[in-house]
Amino acid sequence: MNDYMVIGGGVMGLLLARQLAADGATVTVVEQGVCFGEASWAGGGIVSPLYPWRYSSAVSALAFQAQLAYPRLVEELLAETGLDAELEHTGLLMLDTDDESEALSWAAETGKNVQSVSSEFIRAREPGLSRSFTRGLWMPEIANVRNPRLGQALLKSLHSNPHVQILEQTSVVSLTGDGTRILRADILREGRQESLTAGAFVVTAGAWSRNLLAGLGIELPVVPVKGQMLLFRPERRLISTMLLTAGRYIIPRRDNHLLVGSTLEHTGFDKSTTEEALTSLHDSAVALLPELAKYPVTQQWAGLRPGAPQGIPFIGRAGKWENLYVNAGHYRNGLVLAPASAKLLADILLGRRPDIDPRPYDPCSNR
Repeated sequence: MNDYMVIGGGVMGLLLARQLAADGATVTVVEQGVCFGEASWAGGGIVSPLYPWRYSSAVSALAFQAQLAYPRLVEELLAETGLDAELEHTGLLMLDTDDESEALSWAAETGKNVQSVSSEFIRAREPGLSRSFTRGLWMPEIANVRNPRLGQALLKSLHSNPHVQILEQTSVVSLTGDGTRILRADILREGRQESLTAGAFVVTAGAWSRNLLAGLGIELPVVPVKGQMLLFRPERRLISTMLLTAGRYIIPRRDNHLLVGSTLEHTGFDKSTTEEALTSLHDSAVALLPELAKYPVTQQWAGLRPGAPQGIPFIGRAGKWENLYVNAGHYRNGLVLAPASAKLLADILLGRRPDIDPRPYDPCSNR
């Protein structure tokens, strides 16, 4: 029996397993599909909430800590595995933002670097941008991480860790308890049903977390919110900065690829892509960067974000169960908050004093 079973092999589950194993704990990660194959893979990887001043202090606290943690995490994974997650400090240029004064007030209060910039700055920074943008906000310290490569590095690191066991293509059918403690997880693996035990169980299953916990009488208000994205592959570098306007963004990668996102769709667990989203995202991208009209869309995909009220994730013990915990509901900020969220829950599990007040994320709170 391992010390912990982590149910869900996305960025939350893998980083938590890494944190626990670093402290000597043994961990089993159970993933119904392939690890890092859902929302963690599908997102853009911007290491900041979009329009961060619009979020609560609970989200900001996690975001600030995660931004500090990412450089070290990427460096450690590169040293361990030889795989580079490509953390790039490109900065973020937000164009025609309606609440600029609120953004600048937030920056003054938090000490974050947010600058109001003119059309001259915008043209000098990104000459290929549409001339229709005359005002902007510049956040030079914001980075992005290449999330699929982050997943590859995390998996390679964990596969080499003797404290960690990873079971993919394994579904948790149910969790069984005695009224106070979870005793076992009934799983379906390679067509066979088995039971696994652990000292404690942690649900990090993103949009699927609610369904799993409902069988235990726990109502977790996390719902799937579909986001569709596009990929362009121009033969040369068109921009060096992340661009954002009206909730749509373009992210440059080292190899000149450009990611465009994203939609917000409440369609349940439907992950299909649509022509409507393709047209909308394409038009948004070309309105930002007219030269993209010359290039075909090379890929379109969708992922399901785990949406929670106010975008505040649930992190901590779940309900009456002494050994059941949850880390889910990060909405659009899964990659953004992941290192801090994993550390907060690891601190709770290991009896350490957390760096962040855990109360705003309590799964038992009413939101």
